[in-house]
Amino acid sequence: MKLTKLFMGVFAAIIFVFTAVAQQTLPADMAYKIKREAFQNSQMEALAFYMTDLAGPRLAASRLCERAELLMKDKLSEMGFSNVKIEKADDFPKGGWDNVKTYAAMTAPYYCPFIATAKAWTGSTNGPVRGEVIFLDVNTEEDLEKYKGKLGNQIVLMPETSKYEMLFTAFATRYTEEELEQITADPRPQAARASRRQTMSAGYGLQQKIRSFLAEEKPAAVISGGGSFNVPQSTRGVYSLHGDPEPVAELVLPVEDHGRMIRLIAHQIPVAMEVDVKNEFYDNPVINNVFAEIPGIDGKLKEEVVLLGGHWDSWHGGTGAADNASGCMVMVEALRIIKESGVQPRRTIRVALWGGEEQGLLGSLSYMQNLLYDTEAKKTRKGYDQFALYLNMDNGSGKFRGIYLEENDMAIPYFTEWNKATASLGFGAISPRRTGGTDHLSFNLIGLPAFQFIQDELEYGRGYHTSMDTYERLMLNDLQYNAAVIALLALSAAMDNGKIPPKPIPATLSFY
Repeated sequence: MKLTKLFMGVFAAIIFVFTAVAQQTLPADMAYKIKREAFQNSQMEALAFYMTDLAGPRLAASRLCERAELLMKDKLSEMGFSNVKIEKADDFPKGGWDNVKTYAAMTAPYYCPFIATAKAWTGSTNGPVRGEVIFLDVNTEEDLEKYKGKLGNQIVLMPETSKYEMLFTAFATRYTEEELEQITADPRPQAARASRRQTMSAGYGLQQKIRSFLAEEKPAAVISGGGSFNVPQSTRGVYSLHGDPEPVAELVLPVEDHGRMIRLIAHQIPVAMEVDVKNEFYDNPVINNVFAEIPGIDGKLKEEVVLLGGHWDSWHGGTGAADNASGCMVMVEALRIIKESGVQPRRTIRVALWGGEEQGLLGSLSYMQNLLYDTEAKKTRKGYDQFALYLNMDNGSGKFRGIYLEENDMAIPYFTEWNKATASLGFGAISPRRTGGTDHLSFNLIGLPAFQFIQDELEYGRGYHTSMDTYERLMLNDLQYNAAVIALLALSAAMDNGKIPPKPIPATLSFY
């Protein structure tokens, strides 16, 4: 009898140790509740309207961005989440800037209105400016001399930097099974990505000289080309700090309109324009993040955090729908699904809507430095050990097909187990590969488990960073599906006995 009791005690201890470290599948009843709430009571359409048409453009530190942050704070509070707040993330020396008016048209050799976007942080014209366009035909620094003293208060047309090329592929595509199979293959060792400094074009130095020259000449307006399908790019900004003299007004036209004027001038046909731009500068030197959460209930695990995020800032041309209201609305909807399902997570599940991603991952980097890791002292902070997982969405509104695990082999058994709850949805490709370009890098920088999803590319290269990035770019069915996947994975991580181990913190921190 004593041996039997001893055996049972040892067996129970073995089971306890095993379950304390083993990855766990989400119980079927929990998975059912999540899927039922996600697909029967979806709020994705309402969130899509609220976070695009109503919220509007959200350039970092702008008044419109401040307005959108307050709107989201109100919405998150209305939805019943805990610890809803707007929190300063970082200083922003550029300060606040908003575009109030933009008008541009060609008036000779005939009238043609243009769709134009003011470059961020540029100045205003002195009311409507009219006159013949001066084409800055510059290929070398010496070419600038012929324009010296001739550009003051004139409309200057910049050289072409890009041309439209016909594409023979579809704009919107979904990954095939063969492509997913290739993505899930381990490619290590991967060659390190070249830094931006290494990949800058040879013409960068000349462009800087031209910028300095124009600042001295003080033209009335500068016209550049960028973007296609008669849609200008909006990811253009100028280097200007709050309190500096106001820069020259600069506009971006699509390559079609820009190229038309250059070709007319090349054929000795004078071109005239009318331009009227008004921008406002104001003192708002901060980047903010917006937070909301469902607190954990486990006595030992409730201080640990499963973090879900996307960036709330956008460029000013559109309403930042695909980039990245789509990621923000998926994360908010996933949090709502978990809350409304009635499941109480053991760990805290927190949503972060990051500020300043488009200006250098400013919001997420500040969160990392303030809560997780002291980059100067090279020491972990309290939050480092409480960090369970970060899931990020910033690849448009396409359907999740799988996840990139950033060469963290320790994460593979967790997602293999957690994906059993998503199997019926068709989600499950696990890739050990790295991917870049967005906020998960702030946490990967210090080895923490932070991951971005494999998504179908739906018109990614056509609408991003232009005035086309609006509600119409959203695939609501795909986003509804993504929110269900996020809810299942986040809840799996919040309920699991164990958590994904971090990778070693590198001696020198750098983005790959």
